[in-house]
Amino acid sequence: MKVWKMNGAGNAFAVFDARSTPFAPTVEQVRQIAADLQADQVIALERDATKDVFMRIWNADGSEVAACGNGARAVAHLILEETGKPMVTIQTEADMLKGFKALGGLVTVDMGSPLMGWEDIPLAEKMDVRGVDVKIGPMDKPYLSRPAVVSMGNPHAVFFVKNVDDFDIPALGPLVEWHPLFPEGTNVGFAQVIDREHIRLRVWERGAGLTKACGTGACAALVCAARAGLTERTAKLILDGGELLIDWRDSDDHVYMTGPVEMEFETVI
Repeated sequence: MKVWKMNGAGNAFAVFDARSTPFAPTVEQVRQIAADLQADQVIALERDATKDVFMRIWNADGSEVAACGNGARAVAHLILEETGKPMVTIQTEADMLKGFKALGGLVTVDMGSPLMGWEDIPLAEKMDVRGVDVKIGPMDKPYLSRPAVVSMGNPHAVFFVKNVDDFDIPALGPLVEWHPLFPEGTNVGFAQVIDREHIRLRVWERGAGLTKACGTGACAALVCAARAGLTERTAKLILDGGELLIDWRDSDDHVYMTGPVEMEFETVI
């Protein structure tokens, strides 16, 4: 079985080619693979009857999840190179995604439309998703409150802050990740709007912790910022591991994510 160690803007993946050889790791095995290969997510490529590939995803804690944006770009890169096609289709548990080559060796994935219904995220109760009732810190003067929430195939809560570097994300992220409002947990973004076309972002990923980049988190931050009138519908997201261009198009309501993919090594097990 081929195994690729890859990253997308620093977001690290161990990708297993399970199209010919079954790959069904236990929770403990996923955790061990993630630790050994220093991966934020473990991904299996499986056969799909109608799409180019099925992408199964586990977080570093062993939990299986439905979506991973940078992981989708990494898989798109592999299948684009393998097939020579101009566009490839990737099925996930969340949705069908399309991947394309972009200029400068970058890879674009069409992430589909953001989901903004409270039940789609999901939340434990009906609430305005533009600012939900979550507070961290003293009740009379919380230092984090009312994040915007959206689903990009997985749940995201986005706090808009003056300076992301002022926040101890490893300490604060877990407090929001499993807040009772989020029955399936949530990814937690800390977004600093620099101007209408640039956002500095750090993300505490559900099941993975603080990562160098989070693709769905970048999409979520742009959607929430644009919806609040803080940015345009296209912006560059500046993450610890690199930059992603996010474009939420008026024409089809889809979010397109473009960024780098790096092949660290390939092996056979």
